[in-house]
Order: sequence, then structure tokens, then C-alpha cells
Amino acid sequence: MTSDKYPSRLLENAVEAISSLPGVGSRSALRLALHLLKQPRENVHHFTQAIDRLADEVKYCRECMMLSDDDLCQICSDGRRDHRQICVVESVRDVMSIEVTGQFHGVYHVLGGIISPISGVGPSDLNIRQLLERLQRLTGEETPEAIRHGMDGPRIPSAPEVEVILALSGDVEGETTAFYIYRQIAPLGIKVSTLARGLGFGDDLEYADALTLGRSIVNRQLFKP
Repeated sequence: MTSDKYPSRLLENAVEAISSLPGVGSRSALRLALHLLKQPRENVHHFTQAIDRLADEVKYCRECMMLSDDDLCQICSDGRRDHRQICVVESVRDVMSIEVTGQFHGVYHVLGGIISPISGVGPSDLNIRQLLERLQRLTGEETPEAIRHGMDGPRIPSAPEVEVILALSGDVEGETTAFYIYRQIAPLGIKVSTLARGLGFGDDLEYADALTLGRSIVNRQLFKP
């Protein structure tokens, strides 16, 4: 049966699905649904197939946790990138924002969030352990976290030129996450830096303009806990 608000149950279902997207209200969802109905069927099928493939086939890079079509993302598989520079970010969108600047030629590590006790997000909910494993392989050293969890893997001789760049937001939660990561990797004796504060306190990388963000990367400074 259809509701009093919609002439078609199928239309109602489509509106409900579209309005579940962030920032899309019921009116906008209805407008989009009606727009799709006006399109050639092959266009609509292409649209829905793209969404299906996104849900079923997209992967996370085994090295940096970035979205990828393959087990290893394009950045991690690029031999021209400096794999001794690892830029630690909160989300995939931060990687995209930094890449737009063209100022960074290293690789990334996506945490998948930041430590937020209010939201119930702790270190174990993030991809911090995977970062420690990467650094362990690069330096041949073990962090306290690695020792506790018995991490193991191929090692190469110590590489003091390895640098970890903490490119996290400047709010309290971002600073807390940066400090936690710094404490975990400090025993390795590698260089840890952070973005120059051309970004305002509390600013998200996602909303920073490319020029400001690029300068913050180029003029990065040593992390001071």
C-alpha cells in the first residue's frame, strides 16, 4: 500500500534511501528521485551499478588503509614516492586534500578517526597498530605496543631517516591522538613532525585551502609533546 504522501510505494522507498545520505533532506531526496525517473534507464542502471560496485568491490590498502581498487593502493605501489615519509591522517578525505596541494611526495597512513572518549573511540578502534607494524618493519625496532602484541614481520636495518608526519586536526581530540601516537613511536628514535600552524586551532584538513595546507606541509616542524 502507498502512503498518503507518495503516489507510489517504490518512489517512497527510493526517497527514504536517498534521504539516508548525510545532508540530504526528504525534499531534496524527492527531487533527486524524480530526476532519476526522467533519465534514460541505462543512465539509472549505470548509476546504481556504480553504487553496488562501490559497496561490493572497494578495498582498503593493506599498507596504509586508504581506499583502493586493489590490495595495494596507487600511492603505496608508486616507486616514485618516498616511502620513508609517512603522513598520518584521520580520514581518506584528508589524503585527497593533501594530494591536491601537490606538495607531499611521501606515503600515508589513514587512522580511520581520532581518539575521542566522548564518542567512545579509543586507540584500539583506530589503525594505530598497523602504523606501528609499518614502522617496525622500516626500522627493525620494536615499540612497546609491538612487544605487548608480539608483532613480527620482515625487518631491514635501522633507518633513522624515516619521518612520521602527524597531519591531524588542531583540536583537543587531534592533539590527544597525536600525543598518543608520539608516545608509542618515540622509542624508535625516528623523526616525528607536525604541520606548521598556518591552520587555525580546531581546523579540519578537509576544509583548508590547498595553498595553506601545502605551506603547512612544506614548513612542517618537529612535534613537541
